[in-house]
Amino acid sequence: MSESKYMWIFVFFDLPTKTKKERKTYTSFRKFLLKDGFIMMQFSVYARICKGDDSIETHKKRVKEHIPSKGHIRMLSITDLQYSKMETLIGVKKEEEKLGKQQLLLF
Repeated sequence: MSESKYMWIFVFFDLPTKTKKERKTYTSFRKFLLKDGFIMMQFSVYARICKGDDSIETHKKRVKEHIPSKGHIRMLSITDLQYSKMETLIGVKKEEEKLGKQQLLLF
């Protein structure tokens, strides 16, 4: 018997939010993802860990059942090993930028 491997499923989406109805649809889809065990990685990017291909397919099916009529949604599944190689980059202000702001405060 083979072991189930852990995998990640990502949902990327761009949904319109200009009207009140569109914002409600956006919020409803986002709440569905959270209820289904997804976590927000960043705005409009959600991820969920799954145990094996069957679980991935189950969650893909659920997302497809909740797709809004407008907008774009993409799904991607990767292995846990691939996920562990993700790099998170966070911008850091350069020392010159900090000094420049201090000088402006002196005037």
